Amino acid sequence: MSKNRFEEKFVEYRGFTFDDVLLVPGYSEVVPSQVNVSTKLTPQISLNIPICSAAMDTVTDGKL
Repeated sequence: MSKNRFEEKFVEYRGFTFDDVLLVPGYSEVVPSQVNVSTKLTPQISLNIPICSAAMDTVTDGKL
């Protein structure tokens, strides 16, 4: 049984949860206004907003 076209376009990657990552505050030379948070949906279509889930352990898990 072959995969349908939708499944062929996506690759499974390892996910991380809040228990897997520790972010330590620190100095950065990155200027927030120069950060690109756009999301490319297709080669011709991009959104100027990020697509991500809420930063809450009750909303996001390793499967996302």
